[in-house]
Amino acid sequence: MADPYKNAFKAALKEGRLQRGIWCTLRDSLAAEMMADCGFDWMMFDTEHSPMDPISVLPLLQAVAPYPVSPIVRPGSLHAAEIKKLLDLGAQTLLIPYVQNADEAAQAVAAVEYAPAGIRGVSGVTRATRFGKVAGYHKQARAEICLIVQVETLEALDQIEAIAAVDGIDAIFIGPADLAASMGHVGEPSHPDVTKALLDGIRRITAAGKPAGALTTSPQVYDAAIEAGAVFMSKHVDMVALRNGLMS
Repeated sequence: MADPYKNAFKAALKEGRLQRGIWCTLRDSLAAEMMADCGFDWMMFDTEHSPMDPISVLPLLQAVAPYPVSPIVRPGSLHAAEIKKLLDLGAQTLLIPYVQNADEAAQAVAAVEYAPAGIRGVSGVTRATRFGKVAGYHKQARAEICLIVQVETLEALDQIEAIAAVDGIDAIFIGPADLAASMGHVGEPSHPDVTKALLDGIRRITAAGKPAGALTTSPQVYDAAIEAGAVFMSKHVDMVALRNGLMS
């Protein structure tokens, strides 16, 4: 019988090793495979702000599987049925958007855990179980699932300590774009006030004992976030890199 997949990204976060990644909005599996061999520690497949859906994520997960990179998937929302499908398709690290408080964080935890601890539906023959070949998958799956919740408003930032205290939350990510909007600086994710709030949030997440992460296209904010304690960061977006390359 096959052993369960090991989640290298989750292990790295537990050890405090900096993980650098790329944000992926293209749904092309050939592009995903190419990027998987570019030296990133993780790739984030975004179904919230892209044409992707859970089904179109499947060939991307398959394309990057042979490479030493960890795929992360962001569902469109905190939606248990969508999360269940992504897990069954083999996603082991999920980034749940727009988590506002401890109650919503607890709902996210329940969505990735089987009963009696949670509400994830049970199915035996899935890609996650290597089509039934992983012995004891259902009893040990949660140990290799990395659950990241995304805080992206001033209200959510006020709740960082309460969210971090929810058992089962593995990491917290700050989304500067929506945070900027909530602060009255829509379209300005690198505004000084937003950066200040971002860095303060990272320090509070770290102080609460959770790994912190963020996305920024600003090299200065990127470096400052790492200095503040962030351990998973991205300053690359596939579509932006493609556009910039074509215009250079």
